Amino acid sequence: MRKLQYTFKTDTLFKMLFTKHKDLLKKLVAALLGIKAESIRQLVIRNEEMPPEALGDKFCRLDINMVVNGQQIDLEIQVAYEGDYPERVMLYWAREFSTALPAGESYSTLPRTIIISILDFKLFDCKEYHSFFQPLEVTRHTLLSDKMGFHFYELKKLPKDVTEDNALLLWLSLFNAETEEDLDKIQKLEVPEMEQAINAYYTITASSEFRELERLREKARHDEAQALYHAKKEAKREANFEFAQKLLKRNRPIYEIVEDTGLTYEEIENLRKEIN
Repeated sequence: MRKLQYTFKTDTLFKMLFTKHKDLLKKLVAALLGIKAESIRQLVIRNEEMPPEALGDKFCRLDINMVVNGQQIDLEIQVAYEGDYPERVMLYWAREFSTALPAGESYSTLPRTIIISILDFKLFDCKEYHSFFQPLEVTRHTLLSDKMGFHFYELKKLPKDVTEDNALLLWLSLFNAETEEDLDKIQKLEVPEMEQAINAYYTITASSEFRELERLREKARHDEAQALYHAKKEAKREANFEFAQKLLKRNRPIYEIVEDTGLTYEEIENLRKEIN
């Protein structure tokens, strides 16, 4: 199988493709929200730009933040579980919702705010690939407010077979595609928006603009991994020094401390002098 160098889950590709092709974004959002594309009368992307300098920031999120029919919608791809993901998206929601009230306006004017996450890992212990959360009373299940909503789409739970009449599964299968054969299989269904999306994929991944943005993004990932590696290495070294101090205070032989900590004779001898 010919593995794709970039997939629809690649955050730079995801952001570039759907900000450049707003007609495709409109159809994707409609499928994810379970509404008809024709019902979307307003779709405004609020963070369309991808400044190259921002791609080097490890905290940079390449989400798509939109206003859709007066609602605030944030769409994000997450390829790896980094812990506490539900809390993370709740924080995103709180930031969006809390900054949406103009000074002097009534709380009732706050917009419905929804976070949509497409996940390349299993998050919930269930068979369903789609989960939608809203605040409900725990016994009566009465809805507190429809202004908070969280959609989670877990790609690892998708069924293998997809038909041309299921728009949601077609879009999610596109994000799930890992090989050229996967894309060919979708394209053979002859669904116009899928063909358009796949053609846009090949055009963008061949462009010098995308390659440069992805180079900067990959450099940021590498730098972050290196920084994390060195931080862990330094933390382990500091722990070994602390352990060596305890062993010296117990009058353990230096050769044993070297074996137990991995420190050198010179380092332990210097440590002994500092203690004395």
